[in-house]
Amino acid sequence: MRTPRVFVAALALVLALPRSAQAERRPAIEAARDIWGMIQQLRGDHDTSQAAVRPQALPAAGPNDPTIDLSDLSRASQIESQLAPLARTPVAQMRVTVPGGHARLGAYSVGSDQTVTGHLLVVRGDADVYGRIQGNVVTVDGNVIVHPGAVISGDVLAIHGKVREQGGVVDGEIRTLSAAIAASEAPLSPLGLTLRRLAGLAGVILTLAVLGFGLVAFGRHNLEIVADTVSHSFGRAFVTGLLGQILLLPTFGMIVVGLVLSVAGILLLPFAVVAYVLLAVIGLVGGYLAVAYALGETYTRRRLARGTAVASTSPYRFLATGLAAMLVLWAAWALFGWVPVAGDLVRGAAILVTWLLGTAGFGAALLSRAGVRENFAGRIIPPEALTDEYLWATPQFGVPAVRRPGVTRSPSGGP
Repeated sequence: MRTPRVFVAALALVLALPRSAQAERRPAIEAARDIWGMIQQLRGDHDTSQAAVRPQALPAAGPNDPTIDLSDLSRASQIESQLAPLARTPVAQMRVTVPGGHARLGAYSVGSDQTVTGHLLVVRGDADVYGRIQGNVVTVDGNVIVHPGAVISGDVLAIHGKVREQGGVVDGEIRTLSAAIAASEAPLSPLGLTLRRLAGLAGVILTLAVLGFGLVAFGRHNLEIVADTVSHSFGRAFVTGLLGQILLLPTFGMIVVGLVLSVAGILLLPFAVVAYVLLAVIGLVGGYLAVAYALGETYTRRRLARGTAVASTSPYRFLATGLAAMLVLWAAWALFGWVPVAGDLVRGAAILVTWLLGTAGFGAALLSRAGVRENFAGRIIPPEALTDEYLWATPQFGVPAVRRPGVTRSPSGGP
């Protein structure tokens, strides 16, 4: 089993003999890497993408080739975008100019007795630094390995690679961009963008409809009280909802601090956090659905008042009608959001209207205690007003109030 491996190693050494003169002028580590790379190539277990790149210096750029300035590596994203076309260029056509520096293709090594003056760009290979580099170092699709005794006086940037500090010194800053340089995804056409947005809007409508129908089925009374609160006390509900949104985080912090101060509270803290988050979500979503219910009910009853025939007056119809009315701006954005300026304006209007209605619904849920307190609903007479005099003097079903029988007044106004 060992004979084939020995033969492969011997054959690799024979192939490396013509290049011995060049290897003498390079560091020993680079010559060893070349031999090991050929051994792997003969054995067939090498990385074809890296082995196909022969280390060499990149020629200077022509009039139409890129010029990469590596003097300021703080603009990492901009440098990446400039190097993207170069990384996709065939090896035979690669040309680049690095002002005040050098550009290399494939693995590159700086020996312990070498000093490289100027910036260094290495494309499709690792940069092994054993000596000194007086400038910045950038690698594309490769790593920067700073070995013991190495000194880099500038910054280091590894694009689609890593910076490995193995005992060397980097005087400047170290940056990495993990995303590989590749052709960016082609932007969607207006039709494709519209279809994607319509699909997302359909998903939102379906989710809200399912939640709303469940709320109507199992909590219709509470939903109607919150909806009536919005209809009859919209201003108060909006102010309450705005204050509630502002106090959400401070209240949460007070609850957490209060529970942490006691032993039993620490045990209850996870349950309290979950319960608080669920109540906040239920208040926001339930209030929004209550606003939709109120809009649908108001619209349907106004049609009935005008004598228009309505197919049904079920609460499910109220909710569906209200949701359709509240999401019409989002539908307009989904259809025409690709239009410059106008699409942004429609989107901004949709966000503003959704926030206003959601805030009012949240405030109505707080005022009515999630549909338990009926004081602000507008249909309930306060208990303190239910006196004998109030009931007698209040018109019922359009009948005007009359003087109570048996009670006469003197000309002076007394009884």
